[in-house]
Amino acid sequence: MLVTKQPVLKRFWYPVIPKSHLSDGHPKPFTLLGQKIVLWLDAKGRPGAAQDRCCHRSAQLSKGKVTNGNIECPYHGWRFDSAGTCTHVPQLQDGMISPSYKIGAYNCVERYGYIWVCLEEPLCDIPDIPEAKDSKYRLIQEFYEPWKCAGLRVMENEFDTAHPTFVHTTTFGSEEHPIPDKMQLQEHEWGIDFWTVLGVTNPKLQQENLKIEQNQVVRTMHMTWYMPFTAQLRIGYPNGLVHIVVNTATPIDDSTSQIVQFCLRNDTEAETKAENIVAFDRAVTLEDKVILETTDYNVPLDITKEQHMMTDKPGILMRRKFSTLLKTYGEVECCGYNS
Repeated sequence: MLVTKQPVLKRFWYPVIPKSHLSDGHPKPFTLLGQKIVLWLDAKGRPGAAQDRCCHRSAQLSKGKVTNGNIECPYHGWRFDSAGTCTHVPQLQDGMISPSYKIGAYNCVERYGYIWVCLEEPLCDIPDIPEAKDSKYRLIQEFYEPWKCAGLRVMENEFDTAHPTFVHTTTFGSEEHPIPDKMQLQEHEWGIDFWTVLGVTNPKLQQENLKIEQNQVVRTMHMTWYMPFTAQLRIGYPNGLVHIVVNTATPIDDSTSQIVQFCLRNDTEAETKAENIVAFDRAVTLEDKVILETTDYNVPLDITKEQHMMTDKPGILMRRKFSTLLKTYGEVECCGYNS
């Protein structure tokens, strides 16, 4: 499946940039599903997202500036609001602006510290994470960077309980537990829930983060996949600590995903420093990155095109749900050997 060949994927929300990256008042560019967009904050601090191309002579708006909350083209000074309407043309003496002077604008909101964009009419809402509104939890931004791999590969990897033994050799993988003790799947309209129990190890840094003194421990996990490319991992520990990781693979183009990850914890900075939490989770994801960037980005939805084993059940269900999505909305895969 090549993401840019599936128009229905434009009807989902994706986190594209931290709001903090726009706090300097300058517009920023981003490429979402092959579409070049520009992002900025208006005069009230609300995010705007539009096509990164002026309707006058096609100049890149992200090379311009923000003036009175409007994006100003660097070529001739035309300005546009977050609805895409031209608000100012300095060359017009009478001030009458043609209604045809418009740029394409997109759905854009702030959530969890990021600016989320949907290129067309949304099919569903941004994933709801109740803990983000719970005062007992703190939200920690972990990392934001491009990976050369498909979002579907990232999602399958999050739910793959057979790889830690071999991939996460320096973080939590256990040679004694190559498969989980439990697997339970439940499908819902826009994703799946997955419950699993896996034996893991805890190196020194993680023991300090978890306030435990055990090298071996059983990790109980509840994972939720939100179509198309957001995964939530909730890990509960015997001491009452809850560690929630939210990971989104925002599709830049067919071969590249912008990986957005943050976590939520029901402890405090005094108990565990955020930098130590990020350091461990970052080490885990870097182990994943090394492997995932070697995989084919043209992921086959036809499950006969790759071989599978019992721990691949979540990934198989993901592929089937994608196939159903494309059929429901009249799309075709248009991706070579996958069709």
